Amino acid sequence: MTNVTDTATGRHGRRRVALVLLAIIAVLAVILAGGALAYAKQFDGKALPGTTVLGQDVSGTSAEEIAALVAGKADDVTVTIDAGENSKDVALADLGVSVDADATAAAALDRDRALPDVVASTWSGEHAVQPVVDVDQKKAAEVAKGLVPADRTQPVDAKVEYDADAGTWNAVPGTAGQGVDPTALVDTVTEKAASLESFTVEQPIEEIAPAITTDEAEKTVGEIASLLDQSMVIKDADGEVLEISKERRSSWLSVAADEAGSALEVSVDEDAVRDWVAERAEKRTKEKKDGIEQVDESGKTVKVVAEKQDGVEITNTDAVADQLISSLQGTSPFEGTFETKSVAAEIQKVDAPADEDEDAATDDEKDADKAKDDEDKATSEDSEDKEEEENATPTGEKWIDVNLADKTVTAYVGDTPVWGPRSMVDGKSGYETVEGSFEVYLTYEKQDMTNASRYPVGHEKYYYTEDVPWVQYFHGGYAFHGAPWRSSFGYSGSHGCINLPVSDAKWLYDWGGMGTRVEVHR
Repeated sequence: MTNVTDTATGRHGRRRVALVLLAIIAVLAVILAGGALAYAKQFDGKALPGTTVLGQDVSGTSAEEIAALVAGKADDVTVTIDAGENSKDVALADLGVSVDADATAAAALDRDRALPDVVASTWSGEHAVQPVVDVDQKKAAEVAKGLVPADRTQPVDAKVEYDADAGTWNAVPGTAGQGVDPTALVDTVTEKAASLESFTVEQPIEEIAPAITTDEAEKTVGEIASLLDQSMVIKDADGEVLEISKERRSSWLSVAADEAGSALEVSVDEDAVRDWVAERAEKRTKEKKDGIEQVDESGKTVKVVAEKQDGVEITNTDAVADQLISSLQGTSPFEGTFETKSVAAEIQKVDAPADEDEDAATDDEKDADKAKDDEDKATSEDSEDKEEEENATPTGEKWIDVNLADKTVTAYVGDTPVWGPRSMVDGKSGYETVEGSFEVYLTYEKQDMTNASRYPVGHEKYYYTEDVPWVQYFHGGYAFHGAPWRSSFGYSGSHGCINLPVSDAKWLYDWGGMGTRVEVHR
């Protein structure tokens, strides 16, 4: 029979043992945790135990120390290239190899530093880190090609050229030569560079074909011919067709080797295409021209100085250029259409000059009165013009009215006269001043004038006048200018130009200028 007391005692004994074990474990945990914290602090900012770079233990070293180690290793590497009779030693950097020492150091320190892992790292084994390396294969290939002695015939790539005189695209054959296939060097460098150890590579010099063959050049010529055979036209809104010639399209194309130097590419000069389309659009654009009518006091039109002309604006120039470029980059036909909108012109109404009583005075009396009026007007209008300029702010198009019937010139802004009318001298019989709508297209502050191209020196009609001031040409040889040789104005007597007093010519020169509209009428 079991003793009750013994049983109870055994159960309590086992419980005491368990409590003792738990206490021991707790003490050990505290000891280990404290040691781990101290251990983690010791390796803060340094490589943990077991970390290696290029097989070298870097435990406990900083990022700067690891970077210096890697950079030093990279600098010590020599690559020996055996190319036939020649042997050449080069550094990694010369082969296009870049070693990122800082990134390698960062990878060495990039290890989970959570407390359990830090503790575990003491027995977790090696953490091997490979150097971070990048290889510029194009640069390595260039080194291989540079190994061919200068006395060897280099292969010549085929190419495609345009003969502008003949209007044809032609393939220029390629030729074989002695050179290298850089594949062996590039592959070996790519494979071994990361070890940061010196190595040797064989690079044979051999007979090689050009990278771009004659067949490829002839194929490219055929592609261009197919492109040029396609119809390419632009239509106006009114149906007029503008065909884009093969010569024009050829001037926009160019052929060159691609970036790798292994194939031919056909390129389109997009800027030239856009400029051409813009020029064509501009030629089909018409600026609106407002009409000008002289009206009497009741507002009734008494004279049409200039008929109004609505303008035309092209609205899709960029879209047409985009479509044309897209077609040139393929082989599809192109048919673009300029879309337009009308720009409405208006009619400017200006006061008609007052009628004169032709029978009220003799010619001598009218001349005398006119001379006095001109003198009075010169004084009064100067002050009136100044007052008008200060108080009025007219808007609209600047234009110059030349009234051949009244022998006057008037400057307008819109329908508002801002200067004049001023007396002038127009072309005499046989040299009549041209009539119509024009624009100032050429100006000179001072110019020598002559008709030597029509009459030789000594001819009764020959003239040569130096330093004619304030000249504004508005049509062919017709111009406004000062005439210091004249003492009176208001009659016909020039060789076709509009002669003005020098002060008037300067005012008009300063106010007008290039592009100013000119209306000449009777």
